Amino acid sequence: MSDPEIVTPRRRNPARKKALSAVVAAVVVAGIAYGAYWALVLNHYETTDNAYVQGNVVQITPQIGGTVIAIDADDTDHVKAGQSLVRLDPADARIALDQAEAQLAQTVREVRTVYANNSTLNAQIALREADLARARSELARAQDDVARRAPLLASGAVGKEEFSHVTAQLAASKSAVAAAESAVLAAREQLASNETLTQGIQVDQNPNVLRAAARVREAYLALQRTDLLAPVDGYVAKRSVQLGQRVQAGAPLMSIVPLSKVWVEANFKESQLQNLRLGQPVTLDADLYGKRVEYHGRVEGLGAGTGSAFALLPAQNATGNWIKVVQRVPVRITLDPKELVDHPLRVGLSMNAKVDVSKTDGRMLATGSSSTSVAQTSVFDQSSRAADAQVSRIIAANGGGGRAPVALARRARVVAPVAAASPSAPAASVATITDSPVLTPPATTLK
Repeated sequence: MSDPEIVTPRRRNPARKKALSAVVAAVVVAGIAYGAYWALVLNHYETTDNAYVQGNVVQITPQIGGTVIAIDADDTDHVKAGQSLVRLDPADARIALDQAEAQLAQTVREVRTVYANNSTLNAQIALREADLARARSELARAQDDVARRAPLLASGAVGKEEFSHVTAQLAASKSAVAAAESAVLAAREQLASNETLTQGIQVDQNPNVLRAAARVREAYLALQRTDLLAPVDGYVAKRSVQLGQRVQAGAPLMSIVPLSKVWVEANFKESQLQNLRLGQPVTLDADLYGKRVEYHGRVEGLGAGTGSAFALLPAQNATGNWIKVVQRVPVRITLDPKELVDHPLRVGLSMNAKVDVSKTDGRMLATGSSSTSVAQTSVFDQSSRAADAQVSRIIAANGGGGRAPVALARRARVVAPVAAASPSAPAASVATITDSPVLTPPATTLK
Protein backbone atom coordinates (compact mmCIF):
# COMPACT_ATOMS: atom_id res chain seq x y z
CA MET A 1 0.00 0.00 0.00
CA SER A 2 1.41 3.27 -1.11
CA ASP A 3 1.89 6.31 1.14
CA PRO A 4 -0.94 8.83 1.06
CA GLU A 5 -0.36 12.04 -0.96
CA ILE A 6 0.91 14.71 1.28
CA VAL A 7 -0.87 18.09 0.53
CA THR A 8 1.33 21.11 1.29
CA PRO A 9 -0.10 24.59 1.57
CA ARG A 10 0.55 27.03 -1.29
CA ARG A 11 3.51 29.21 -0.67
CA ARG A 12 2.54 32.81 0.05
CA ASN A 13 4.12 35.85 -1.81
CA PRO A 14 4.98 38.43 0.82
CA ALA A 15 6.15 41.01 -1.77
CA ARG A 16 2.79 41.04 -3.52
CA LYS A 17 1.01 41.45 -0.26
CA LYS A 18 3.16 44.40 0.63
CA ALA A 19 2.55 46.00 -2.75
CA LEU A 20 -1.23 45.67 -2.44
CA SER A 21 -1.13 47.02 1.07
CA ALA A 22 0.93 49.98 -0.13
CA VAL A 23 -1.56 50.73 -2.93
CA VAL A 24 -4.52 50.52 -0.59
CA ALA A 25 -2.76 52.73 1.91
CA ALA A 26 -1.88 55.24 -0.81
CA VAL A 27 -5.48 55.34 -2.01
CA VAL A 28 -6.75 55.81 1.50
CA VAL A 29 -4.22 58.56 2.18
CA ALA A 30 -5.04 60.25 -1.10
CA GLY A 31 -8.76 60.09 -0.30
CA ILE A 32 -8.18 61.51 3.13
CA ALA A 33 -5.92 64.21 1.71
CA TYR A 34 -8.45 65.15 -0.97
CA GLY A 35 -11.23 65.18 1.60
CA ALA A 36 -9.20 67.45 3.83
CA TYR A 37 -8.29 69.66 0.86
CA TRP A 38 -11.94 69.85 -0.18
CA ALA A 39 -13.08 70.66 3.34
CA LEU A 40 -10.36 73.23 3.93
CA VAL A 41 -9.95 74.77 0.46
CA LEU A 42 -12.29 73.66 -2.31
CA ASN A 43 -15.36 73.92 -0.12
CA HIS A 44 -14.63 77.66 0.24
CA TYR A 45 -14.76 78.47 -3.49
CA GLU A 46 -17.36 78.43 -6.24
CA THR A 47 -16.03 78.36 -9.78
CA THR A 48 -17.49 78.60 -13.26
CA ASP A 49 -16.19 78.98 -16.77
CA ASN A 50 -19.57 80.29 -17.97
CA ALA A 51 -18.50 83.91 -17.57
CA TYR A 52 -18.14 86.67 -20.13
CA VAL A 53 -16.99 90.27 -20.25
CA GLN A 54 -19.83 92.79 -20.44
CA GLY A 55 -19.75 96.54 -20.97
CA ASN A 56 -21.83 99.55 -21.89
CA VAL A 57 -22.39 99.89 -25.61
CA VAL A 58 -23.31 103.55 -26.14
CA GLN A 59 -25.20 104.07 -29.38
CA ILE A 60 -24.63 107.31 -31.25
CA THR A 61 -27.93 108.51 -32.69
CA PRO A 62 -28.75 111.97 -34.11
CA GLN A 63 -31.33 114.10 -32.34
CA ILE A 64 -32.33 115.72 -35.63
CA GLY A 65 -32.45 114.56 -39.21
CA GLY A 66 -29.95 115.68 -41.82
CA THR A 67 -27.40 114.81 -44.47
CA VAL A 68 -23.99 113.52 -43.36
CA ILE A 69 -21.21 115.81 -44.59
CA ALA A 70 -18.30 114.49 -42.48
CA ILE A 71 -17.35 111.40 -40.48
CA ASP A 72 -14.64 112.14 -37.94
CA ALA A 73 -14.19 108.71 -36.32
CA ASP A 74 -13.95 105.16 -37.62
CA ASP A 75 -14.09 101.64 -36.17
CA THR A 76 -11.41 100.85 -33.54
CA ASP A 77 -10.63 104.58 -33.02
CA HIS A 78 -10.37 105.82 -29.45
CA VAL A 79 -12.39 108.98 -28.85
CA LYS A 80 -12.69 111.37 -25.94
CA ALA A 81 -15.92 112.69 -24.47
CA GLY A 82 -16.97 115.77 -26.45
CA GLN A 83 -15.04 114.83 -29.57
CA SER A 84 -16.85 115.26 -32.88
CA LEU A 85 -17.95 111.98 -34.47
CA VAL A 86 -20.34 112.86 -37.29
CA ARG A 87 -21.35 116.21 -38.78
CA LEU A 88 -24.64 116.91 -40.52
CA ASP A 89 -25.40 119.68 -43.01
CA PRO A 90 -26.26 122.72 -40.82
CA ALA A 91 -27.73 124.96 -43.56
CA ASP A 92 -31.41 124.45 -42.66
CA ALA A 93 -30.73 124.72 -38.94
CA ARG A 94 -28.79 127.96 -39.44
CA ILE A 95 -31.64 129.50 -41.42
CA ALA A 96 -34.12 128.51 -38.72
CA LEU A 97 -31.86 130.08 -36.08
CA ASP A 98 -31.59 133.34 -38.04
CA GLN A 99 -35.38 133.51 -38.30
CA ALA A 100 -35.82 132.80 -34.60
CA GLU A 101 -33.26 135.45 -33.64
CA ALA A 102 -34.98 138.03 -35.85
CA GLN A 103 -38.34 137.16 -34.33
CA LEU A 104 -36.93 137.52 -30.82
CA ALA A 105 -35.43 140.91 -31.62
CA GLN A 106 -38.75 142.11 -33.09
CA THR A 107 -40.68 140.79 -30.09
CA VAL A 108 -38.37 142.58 -27.64
CA ARG A 109 -38.91 145.87 -29.48
CA GLU A 110 -42.67 145.35 -29.58
CA VAL A 111 -42.74 144.63 -25.86
CA ARG A 112 -40.62 147.70 -25.19
CA THR A 113 -43.27 149.69 -27.07
CA VAL A 114 -45.90 148.29 -24.71
CA TYR A 115 -43.82 149.42 -21.72
CA ALA A 116 -43.32 152.83 -23.29
CA ASN A 117 -47.08 153.18 -23.76
CA ASN A 118 -47.47 153.32 -19.99
CA SER A 119 -45.80 156.73 -19.93
CA THR A 120 -47.86 157.89 -22.90
CA LEU A 121 -51.09 156.78 -21.25
CA ASN A 122 -50.11 158.50 -17.98
CA ALA A 123 -49.62 161.70 -19.97
CA GLN A 124 -53.00 161.18 -21.61
CA ILE A 125 -54.60 160.85 -18.19
CA ALA A 126 -52.97 164.09 -17.05
CA LEU A 127 -54.23 165.83 -20.20
CA ARG A 128 -57.78 164.50 -19.70
CA GLU A 129 -57.73 165.56 -16.07
CA ALA A 130 -56.68 169.08 -17.13
CA ASP A 131 -59.57 169.15 -19.61
CA LEU A 132 -61.88 168.00 -16.82
CA ALA A 133 -60.66 170.78 -14.52
CA ARG A 134 -61.20 173.38 -17.25
CA ALA A 135 -64.69 172.00 -17.96
CA ARG A 136 -65.58 172.16 -14.29
CA SER A 137 -64.33 175.76 -14.12
CA GLU A 138 -66.53 176.65 -17.10
CA LEU A 139 -69.44 174.90 -15.40
CA ALA A 140 -68.91 176.90 -12.19
CA ARG A 141 -68.80 180.19 -14.15
CA ALA A 142 -71.97 179.24 -16.05
CA GLN A 143 -73.75 178.40 -12.79
CA ASP A 144 -72.72 181.78 -11.36
CA ASP A 145 -74.05 183.55 -14.47
CA VAL A 146 -77.40 181.80 -14.19
CA ALA A 147 -77.60 182.45 -10.44
CA ARG A 148 -76.95 186.20 -10.92
CA ARG A 149 -79.45 186.65 -13.75
CA ALA A 150 -82.32 184.56 -12.39
CA PRO A 151 -83.50 187.20 -9.78
CA LEU A 152 -83.27 189.97 -12.38
CA LEU A 153 -85.47 188.17 -14.88
CA ALA A 154 -88.73 189.04 -12.99
CA SER A 155 -87.91 192.75 -12.85
CA GLY A 156 -87.03 192.90 -16.52
CA ALA A 157 -83.45 193.92 -15.86
CA VAL A 158 -82.36 190.85 -17.79
CA GLY A 159 -84.06 189.82 -20.97
CA LYS A 160 -85.39 186.37 -21.59
CA GLU A 161 -83.08 185.94 -24.56
CA GLU A 162 -80.00 186.65 -22.45
CA PHE A 163 -81.20 184.31 -19.69
CA SER A 164 -81.86 181.55 -22.21
CA HIS A 165 -78.34 182.06 -23.56
CA VAL A 166 -76.64 181.63 -20.15
CA THR A 167 -78.93 178.69 -19.37
CA ALA A 168 -77.81 177.01 -22.59
CA GLN A 169 -74.19 177.70 -21.66
CA LEU A 170 -74.79 176.02 -18.30
CA ALA A 171 -76.19 172.91 -19.99
CA ALA A 172 -73.27 172.83 -22.40
CA SER A 173 -70.81 173.13 -19.51
CA LYS A 174 -72.48 170.21 -17.72
CA SER A 175 -72.19 168.13 -20.90
CA ALA A 176 -68.54 169.12 -21.24
CA VAL A 177 -67.83 168.08 -17.66
CA ALA A 178 -69.52 164.71 -18.21
CA ALA A 179 -67.50 164.20 -21.42
CA ALA A 180 -64.26 165.14 -19.67
CA GLU A 181 -65.00 162.76 -16.81
CA SER A 182 -65.66 159.96 -19.32
CA ALA A 183 -62.42 160.78 -21.12
CA VAL A 184 -60.46 160.59 -17.86
CA LEU A 185 -62.11 157.27 -16.98
CA ALA A 186 -61.36 155.86 -20.46
CA ALA A 187 -57.72 156.95 -20.22
CA ARG A 188 -57.35 155.32 -16.82
CA GLU A 189 -58.94 152.08 -18.04
CA GLN A 190 -56.63 152.07 -21.04
CA LEU A 191 -53.63 152.50 -18.73
CA ALA A 192 -54.86 149.68 -16.49
CA SER A 193 -55.30 147.44 -19.54
CA ASN A 194 -51.77 148.19 -20.72
CA GLU A 195 -50.31 147.68 -17.25
CA THR A 196 -51.70 144.13 -17.12
CA LEU A 197 -49.15 143.32 -19.86
CA THR A 198 -46.23 144.89 -18.02
CA GLN A 199 -46.99 144.90 -14.30
CA GLY A 200 -44.50 143.09 -12.06
CA ILE A 201 -42.14 141.85 -14.81
CA GLN A 202 -39.27 143.19 -16.85
CA VAL A 203 -38.97 143.09 -20.59
CA ASP A 204 -36.89 139.91 -20.63
CA GLN A 205 -39.53 138.13 -18.50
CA ASN A 206 -42.50 139.12 -20.64
CA PRO A 207 -44.42 136.03 -21.88
CA ASN A 208 -44.06 137.05 -25.51
CA VAL A 209 -40.32 137.50 -25.09
CA LEU A 210 -40.02 134.18 -23.28
CA ARG A 211 -41.91 132.44 -26.09
CA ALA A 212 -39.63 133.94 -28.74
CA ALA A 213 -36.57 133.14 -26.60
CA ALA A 214 -37.67 129.50 -26.36
CA ARG A 215 -37.79 129.34 -30.17
CA VAL A 216 -34.24 130.74 -30.32
CA ARG A 217 -33.03 128.12 -27.85
CA GLU A 218 -34.73 125.40 -29.84
CA ALA A 219 -33.19 126.57 -33.11
CA TYR A 220 -29.79 127.09 -31.48
CA LEU A 221 -29.75 123.58 -30.02
CA ALA A 222 -30.86 122.16 -33.36
CA LEU A 223 -27.87 123.88 -34.98
CA GLN A 224 -25.52 122.55 -32.30
CA ARG A 225 -26.91 119.05 -32.75
CA THR A 226 -25.75 118.92 -36.34
CA ASP A 227 -22.38 118.07 -34.79
CA LEU A 228 -22.69 114.68 -33.06
CA LEU A 229 -20.33 114.49 -30.08
CA ALA A 230 -19.05 111.50 -28.16
CA PRO A 231 -20.82 111.37 -24.77
CA VAL A 232 -18.10 109.21 -23.15
CA ASP A 233 -14.53 108.08 -23.64
CA GLY A 234 -14.24 104.80 -25.48
CA TYR A 235 -13.61 102.89 -28.67
CA VAL A 236 -15.71 103.21 -31.80
CA ALA A 237 -17.47 100.05 -32.97
CA LYS A 238 -20.16 99.10 -35.47
CA ARG A 239 -19.91 102.23 -37.62
CA SER A 240 -22.70 102.06 -40.18
CA VAL A 241 -23.06 105.69 -41.25
CA GLN A 242 -21.84 106.67 -44.69
CA LEU A 243 -20.95 109.99 -46.27
CA GLY A 244 -23.88 111.73 -47.92
CA GLN A 245 -26.40 109.52 -46.15
CA ARG A 246 -29.70 111.10 -45.17
CA VAL A 247 -30.23 110.07 -41.55
CA GLN A 248 -33.31 110.40 -39.40
CA ALA A 249 -33.47 111.27 -35.72
CA GLY A 250 -32.81 108.20 -33.61
CA ALA A 251 -31.11 106.15 -36.35
CA PRO A 252 -28.04 104.27 -34.97
CA LEU A 253 -24.87 105.50 -36.69
CA MET A 254 -22.11 103.92 -34.57
CA SER A 255 -21.39 102.70 -31.06
CA ILE A 256 -18.85 103.62 -28.41
CA VAL A 257 -17.62 101.03 -25.92
CA PRO A 258 -15.82 102.36 -22.80
CA LEU A 259 -13.49 99.43 -22.19
CA SER A 260 -12.17 101.01 -18.99
CA LYS A 261 -15.51 100.31 -17.27
CA VAL A 262 -16.30 96.73 -18.23
CA TRP A 263 -17.47 94.05 -15.84
CA VAL A 264 -17.90 90.26 -15.85
CA GLU A 265 -21.20 88.45 -15.90
CA ALA A 266 -20.68 84.95 -14.47
CA ASN A 267 -23.55 82.47 -14.80
CA PHE A 268 -23.50 80.20 -11.75
CA LYS A 269 -25.66 77.13 -11.35
CA GLU A 270 -28.57 77.48 -8.95
CA SER A 271 -26.90 74.91 -6.68
CA GLN A 272 -23.87 77.21 -6.35
CA LEU A 273 -25.78 80.25 -5.09
CA GLN A 274 -26.25 79.10 -1.51
CA ASN A 275 -23.07 80.74 -0.21
CA LEU A 276 -22.68 83.57 -2.71
CA ARG A 277 -22.86 87.01 -1.06
CA LEU A 278 -22.35 90.60 -2.13
CA GLY A 279 -18.80 91.88 -1.72
CA GLN A 280 -17.09 88.47 -1.81
CA PRO A 281 -13.66 88.54 -3.52
CA VAL A 282 -13.35 86.96 -6.95
CA THR A 283 -10.29 85.79 -8.87
CA LEU A 284 -10.61 85.65 -12.63
CA ASP A 285 -8.55 84.83 -15.68
CA ALA A 286 -9.31 85.36 -19.35
CA ASP A 287 -8.82 82.93 -22.18
CA LEU A 288 -7.20 85.83 -24.02
CA TYR A 289 -4.20 85.95 -21.66
CA GLY A 290 -4.40 82.55 -20.01
CA LYS A 291 -3.50 81.71 -16.43
CA ARG A 292 -0.49 84.00 -16.40
CA VAL A 293 -2.70 87.10 -16.03
CA GLU A 294 -4.99 87.19 -13.03
CA TYR A 295 -7.79 89.67 -12.41
CA HIS A 296 -9.32 90.54 -9.08
CA GLY A 297 -12.84 91.72 -8.45
CA ARG A 298 -15.84 91.54 -6.16
CA VAL A 299 -19.40 90.30 -6.38
CA GLU A 300 -21.49 93.40 -7.04
CA GLY A 301 -24.90 91.84 -7.47
CA LEU A 302 -26.91 88.72 -8.19
CA GLY A 303 -29.50 88.62 -10.92
CA ALA A 304 -33.19 88.90 -10.09
CA GLY A 305 -33.96 85.78 -12.14
CA THR A 306 -32.44 83.01 -14.17
CA GLY A 307 -31.31 83.56 -17.71
CA SER A 308 -34.13 81.46 -19.12
CA ALA A 309 -36.72 83.57 -17.28
CA PHE A 310 -35.72 86.61 -19.32
CA ALA A 311 -35.16 84.76 -22.58
CA LEU A 312 -36.93 85.88 -25.73
CA LEU A 313 -38.84 82.58 -25.73
CA PRO A 314 -39.03 81.42 -22.09
CA ALA A 315 -39.53 77.72 -21.40
CA GLN A 316 -43.09 76.52 -20.90
CA ASN A 317 -42.54 73.83 -18.28
CA ALA A 318 -46.26 73.37 -17.66
CA THR A 319 -46.86 71.87 -21.09
CA GLY A 320 -45.79 68.61 -22.69
CA ASN A 321 -43.07 66.32 -21.41
CA TRP A 322 -40.84 67.91 -18.82
CA ILE A 323 -37.12 67.45 -18.38
CA LYS A 324 -35.40 69.21 -15.55
CA VAL A 325 -32.61 71.50 -16.68
CA VAL A 326 -30.21 73.07 -14.22
CA GLN A 327 -30.78 76.82 -14.31
CA ARG A 328 -28.11 79.49 -14.11
CA VAL A 329 -28.29 82.93 -12.49
CA PRO A 330 -26.12 85.82 -13.73
CA VAL A 331 -23.77 87.28 -11.13
CA ARG A 332 -22.23 90.69 -11.78
CA ILE A 333 -18.54 90.98 -10.86
CA THR A 334 -16.66 94.28 -10.84
CA LEU A 335 -13.02 94.41 -11.93
CA ASP A 336 -10.04 96.41 -10.74
CA PRO A 337 -9.65 99.41 -13.12
CA LYS A 338 -5.86 99.37 -12.75
CA GLU A 339 -5.66 95.79 -13.95
CA LEU A 340 -7.83 96.69 -16.95
CA VAL A 341 -5.34 99.38 -17.91
CA ASP A 342 -2.46 96.91 -17.89
CA HIS A 343 -4.38 94.12 -19.60
CA PRO A 344 -7.47 95.49 -21.37
CA LEU A 345 -10.42 93.26 -22.08
CA ARG A 346 -13.03 93.30 -24.85
CA VAL A 347 -16.74 92.86 -24.56
CA GLY A 348 -17.76 89.23 -25.02
CA LEU A 349 -14.46 87.57 -24.04
CA SER A 350 -14.63 84.32 -22.08
CA MET A 351 -13.55 84.35 -18.44
CA ASN A 352 -13.05 81.87 -15.62
CA ALA A 353 -14.37 83.05 -12.27
CA LYS A 354 -13.49 81.74 -8.82
CA VAL A 355 -15.43 83.23 -5.88
CA ASP A 356 -14.17 82.96 -2.31
CA VAL A 357 -17.30 82.03 -0.31
CA SER A 358 -15.54 81.45 3.02
CA LYS A 359 -17.27 84.50 4.49
CA THR A 360 -21.06 84.40 4.21
CA ASP A 361 -21.96 87.33 6.47
CA GLY A 362 -22.90 89.58 3.54
CA ARG A 363 -26.25 90.01 1.80
CA MET A 364 -27.50 87.98 -1.12
CA LEU A 365 -29.50 90.88 -2.61
CA ALA A 366 -28.96 94.64 -2.58
CA THR A 367 -31.12 96.66 -0.19
CA GLY A 368 -31.07 99.95 -2.10
CA SER A 369 -29.94 101.73 -5.21
CA SER A 370 -26.67 103.55 -5.72
CA SER A 371 -26.42 107.05 -4.23
CA THR A 372 -24.77 108.33 -7.41
CA SER A 373 -25.74 108.13 -11.05
CA VAL A 374 -24.89 104.89 -12.79
CA ALA A 375 -23.71 106.88 -15.81
CA GLN A 376 -23.81 110.54 -16.75
CA THR A 377 -22.21 112.99 -19.16
CA SER A 378 -21.78 116.76 -19.16
CA VAL A 379 -20.92 117.03 -22.85
CA PHE A 380 -24.26 118.59 -23.78
CA ASP A 381 -24.40 121.13 -20.95
CA GLN A 382 -22.30 123.61 -22.88
CA SER A 383 -24.88 123.84 -25.66
CA SER A 384 -27.64 124.78 -23.19
CA ARG A 385 -25.50 127.44 -21.52
CA ALA A 386 -24.47 128.87 -24.87
CA ALA A 387 -28.12 128.98 -26.00
CA ASP A 388 -29.08 130.95 -22.86
CA ALA A 389 -26.19 133.35 -23.43
CA GLN A 390 -27.24 133.87 -27.03
CA VAL A 391 -30.80 134.71 -25.96
CA SER A 392 -29.55 137.18 -23.34
CA ARG A 393 -27.28 138.84 -25.88
CA ILE A 394 -30.13 139.37 -28.35
CA ILE A 395 -32.44 140.77 -25.65
CA ALA A 396 -29.75 143.14 -24.38
CA ALA A 397 -28.85 144.25 -27.90
CA ASN A 398 -32.46 145.30 -28.50
CA GLY A 399 -32.80 147.22 -25.25
CA GLY A 400 -34.57 144.52 -23.30
CA GLY A 401 -32.24 144.56 -20.29
CA GLY A 402 -30.76 141.06 -20.67
CA ARG A 403 -29.40 139.75 -17.40
CA ALA A 404 -26.56 137.58 -18.71
CA PRO A 405 -23.02 138.83 -18.04
CA VAL A 406 -21.29 140.44 -20.99
CA ALA A 407 -18.49 137.87 -20.89
CA LEU A 408 -20.98 135.03 -21.10
CA ALA A 409 -22.79 136.65 -24.00
CA ARG A 410 -19.51 137.25 -25.78
CA ARG A 411 -18.48 133.64 -25.24
CA ALA A 412 -21.69 132.48 -26.90
CA ARG A 413 -20.57 134.15 -30.13
CA VAL A 414 -17.28 132.28 -30.23
CA VAL A 415 -18.30 128.90 -28.84
CA ALA A 416 -15.97 126.27 -30.22
CA PRO A 417 -16.73 122.54 -30.15
CA VAL A 418 -15.08 120.52 -27.42
CA ALA A 419 -13.36 118.44 -30.04
CA ALA A 420 -11.31 121.44 -31.18
CA ALA A 421 -9.61 121.58 -27.81
CA SER A 422 -9.19 117.86 -27.40
CA PRO A 423 -5.60 116.70 -27.91
CA SER A 424 -6.82 113.31 -29.04
CA ALA A 425 -9.04 114.64 -31.81
CA PRO A 426 -8.17 113.22 -35.24
CA ALA A 427 -6.19 115.45 -37.54
CA ALA A 428 -8.66 114.92 -40.36
CA SER A 429 -12.08 113.48 -40.87
CA VAL A 430 -12.52 109.90 -41.99
CA ALA A 431 -14.69 111.24 -44.79
CA THR A 432 -15.73 114.78 -45.68
CA ILE A 433 -17.76 116.41 -48.45
CA THR A 434 -15.17 118.95 -49.52
CA ASP A 435 -17.41 120.89 -51.90
CA SER A 436 -19.92 121.70 -49.17
CA PRO A 437 -19.97 125.44 -48.35
CA VAL A 438 -20.69 124.68 -44.68
CA LEU A 439 -18.03 122.76 -42.81
CA THR A 440 -17.38 124.97 -39.78
CA PRO A 441 -18.86 124.10 -36.39
CA PRO A 442 -22.37 125.54 -36.01
CA ALA A 443 -21.59 127.70 -33.00
CA THR A 444 -18.92 129.72 -34.78
CA THR A 445 -21.44 131.12 -37.26
CA LEU A 446 -23.51 132.97 -34.69
CA LYS A 447 -23.58 136.69 -35.11
